[in-house]
Amino acid sequence: MIVVISLLYGLVTYRILLRSKKRQKFDSLPKYHVYWSILGALLPALLFLLFFSIADGILFKFWVQDFYPNLSGISQTTKEINFIKVMNELDGITFGEPEQWVILAANEWRIWEIAAANFIFFGCLIIAVSCGYLASRKVTPSFKARSHVEKIVQWILGLSSLVAIMTTIGIVLSVLFETVRFFDLIPPDEFLFGLTWNPQFEGAVRAGSEGGDPEYGMVPMFVGTFLISLVAVSVAVPIGLFSAIYLAEYAAPKVRSTVKPLLEILAGVPTVVYGFFAALTIAPMVKSGGEAMGLTVSSESALAAGLVMGVMIIPFVSSLSDDVINSVPQSLRDAAYGLGSTVSETTRLVVLPAALPGIVAAVILAVSRAIGETMIVVMAAGLAANLTFNPLDAVTTVTTQIVTILVGDQEFESAKTLSAFALALILIITTLVLNFGALQIVKRYREQYE
Repeated sequence: MIVVISLLYGLVTYRILLRSKKRQKFDSLPKYHVYWSILGALLPALLFLLFFSIADGILFKFWVQDFYPNLSGISQTTKEINFIKVMNELDGITFGEPEQWVILAANEWRIWEIAAANFIFFGCLIIAVSCGYLASRKVTPSFKARSHVEKIVQWILGLSSLVAIMTTIGIVLSVLFETVRFFDLIPPDEFLFGLTWNPQFEGAVRAGSEGGDPEYGMVPMFVGTFLISLVAVSVAVPIGLFSAIYLAEYAAPKVRSTVKPLLEILAGVPTVVYGFFAALTIAPMVKSGGEAMGLTVSSESALAAGLVMGVMIIPFVSSLSDDVINSVPQSLRDAAYGLGSTVSETTRLVVLPAALPGIVAAVILAVSRAIGETMIVVMAAGLAANLTFNPLDAVTTVTTQIVTILVGDQEFESAKTLSAFALALILIITTLVLNFGALQIVKRYREQYE
């Protein structure tokens, strides 16, 4: 309805401009006056819709507390439980006979929803009509519609950037608050420098732990993460970079148009398929091959997971590096050829140094993708948090442990559950350090070759 009203205002404005165009000269092109009328009707109504779509749920949750029994004496946890009861009644989810106050609260909530829907509908309608009328009234020959429309677009772009920034800040803060709670239970030095990872819920005894105390040393998982990532990068970077160089500098157009789409298909394969491939094909091959050479290889090894993960991230390195190499100005190649350089010399001494910042960015993106992978590690490397630098042993990664800890019904007051947020925070910091290092490398070589 809002869009239709906005388009109608735009159409009316356009017809008015067509009639008056022959008699008067306008400051801006007709399309900017049309955009102004459409935005004038659309944006205020959308803001009204967005605000009350968020606010009504908050208000309803506050109002429904009047139906809670003994409101003054209940805890926050009890309030949340009562709220869940009302939501279950609204959704038709019943666990026995609901209490009378729950039925009354749910019925009142339905009345509020109907009233709120009518209020939002007519409010949007009135705002769209009135604001569109006011915007169209400003369409005069002297009105600078173009500058006003461009300012509105700039504000929209700025708010979009702000949403992304605020989302990032919200993620970091939510993880940080839970990490602080974790460090209230477990000393930070034990977590940061501990060499054993054996988390348990209070009172729980792990199979084989013989009732030992839980230990929360993160070092084994980060060693496993970097070990698998190192194997993956050792596979992906050479193959991806060499394939990018071949496609950009040596391959014929027909070969490039065929090979590049086939290579990028790897990026669309689900990670669970890679996990099956690693567990059923690569891991047995690595085990049998290692035993044939007299080596002791675990059935779930870091090498098997790293090899498959490396194949998975080849398209990240190859596609991005290919685009960066192709973006190097042809004039640099022509100058090298003019000095008598061969294609190989031009590629090594001119093209690759000029494209180095972009290649570094592609490699860092691939490393970040490898660090964040979970499914392949679960299926091919296992869940054992072993502190080892041997790629033939079973290891686990940070993301795998986070998923393992948070699967199922968890007690969010326990150290085991809160340890997942501490692991996530350290992983975020590690990724930021990698990105900062990559930016420094990019900055250094960009200054050198520009």
